[in-house]
Formats: sequence, C-alpha cells, structure tokens
Amino acid sequence: MDFTTQFNAFVAQADQALDKLLLPVSTRPARLHEAMRYSLQAGGKRLRPVLLLSAAELFRGKKHDPLPAGVAIECVHTYSLIHDDLPCMDNDDLRRGRPTAHKQFDEATALLAGDALLTYAFELLAQHYSAEPGFALVRELSDAAGSRRLIGGQMEDLLAEKKADATADQLEFIHLNKTAAMIDAALVMGGLTGGANETELATLRTFGRELGLTFQIVDDILDATADSATLGKTAGKDAKADKTTFVKLHGLDGARRYAREHTESALAALTNLSGDTAFLRRLVETMLVRKH
Repeated sequence: MDFTTQFNAFVAQADQALDKLLLPVSTRPARLHEAMRYSLQAGGKRLRPVLLLSAAELFRGKKHDPLPAGVAIECVHTYSLIHDDLPCMDNDDLRRGRPTAHKQFDEATALLAGDALLTYAFELLAQHYSAEPGFALVRELSDAAGSRRLIGGQMEDLLAEKKADATADQLEFIHLNKTAAMIDAALVMGGLTGGANETELATLRTFGRELGLTFQIVDDILDATADSATLGKTAGKDAKADKTTFVKLHGLDGARRYAREHTESALAALTNLSGDTAFLRRLVETMLVRKH
C-alpha cells in the first residue's frame, strides 16, 4: 500500500471511530454536544490519531484496540484548538477552513465544548481499557496535556508575545510542549496499545519530539508565507501578535535549516525501531514540504 493510500486509510479509521464513540448530538444538552461534534468533525489532518495507529501497527502484539486512544487524543487536541481560538487567547475567526467554535456558536458554548472534550478523552480511556494499558495511557495523555507541557507551552507562548528579548530556550520550551508533547504522546500511546517495550517506547518518544519540532517550525514558516485559504486558518497571525517563533528569532532561512535538522534527527530515531517504519519515514519526509 502506498503512503497516501495508507494515510487516508488511517484517517478513515479515525473518522469512523470518532463518529461512533462521540456522544450523539441528541444528547442533552444538545447545543453543547453539537458544538463538540462541530469542532471534532471539522476535518483536519488527523495527524495525532494517524501517528497513534501507525505506531500500534509497528508491533506484532497489537494487544489492544488503538482506536479509542486515537479518539481520546484527538479530543484533547481539538479542545486545545477551541481554547486557543477564543478571544482571550488568539482571537481567531477561522479553523480548518470554517468559522471557529466561538464564532459558530458563542464564546461560552465554545469554552464548555472544549472542557467537555478534555474530560471525555479520559472517560474514553477508562471505558475501553483495563488497568493495563489503561493506567499507562491515562498517565501519558494527562502528562502531555498538563500544566508542564501542552498548557504550560501555551502559557509561555502568551508570555512571549511582544517580548523583544525572548530567547531560544523559551522558544524551544514553547515548541516542545505546545506542539511536540501531543505528537510524542500519540506515538507512545500507540506503542502502549501495540505492546511495545520500554526501549521501544523511549525511541517513539524521541522520534515524536523531533517530528513535533519539525511540524511546529514548518507551521511557523507557513504562517509567514502561505495564505489563509491554503492554511484553512488565519495566516500571518504570528507576526500580527508579535509571537516568538522560529521565523522571528532565526528568519525564514534559519527556520528552514532547523526544520531540516530536526527532520534528520527524526529519521535517525526511526532506525532504532525494528518494525516496518516505511510509512512513518515517508510521513516525516512529507512533513518538511507540507503546504498547510
């Protein structure tokens, strides 16, 4: 199976699981559950579920169904996007090519929909997994989404706005935690459902960290060079908000150089895994040249 066909197959599996496992719109209060589905089913790359499913496939054991974990991590990712778009944060009108949740509904509903998606992610893990790997999955996702990583990265991102003396260390903290944390968590969670050992999980984490940094650096580049129609979200908002990005600190050429370096590190990490890593290798290579 070629890369595009395999990627689309993973996306289709994730979308079917999302539709099946997410509470129906008719669930009371209907407006809240409509907003949750609106945001989750708006499309997007489904990168985190795809990474989770592909990591699970690396291991012959495949001890546990990875799909509930894939839905859980997409719930957390989508909650973070809803909250990032709110007027008190990035104040964005467009996400995945259509109005953001607070524009489609209202600010309070968007806030609650994000809260509900975050909570539902852990309900899914508790419902669908026994103590092992359930405890490990909850620990992994809660750590990645917590105050030291995803939320901490967002806080540092806000603190670095309009800061003339922002440092490379602060930028790395933002990127490693706001973006890379959920990417390496997706891979580790996939490994946990597949029966990976500790050494393999550590390799997946290293790979995810490098891939996550590449993804965010390319995001910074695209925000500075692409248009809103191509991105499916508002372009140029980093510069407008005077955010600390790789482009701001290192320029476009420097950002592109760092993206290539982290791509090479990600590919090097893959060589330490014994399974068929062809899909993940191709995914890394496409990440560097993506247009949205």
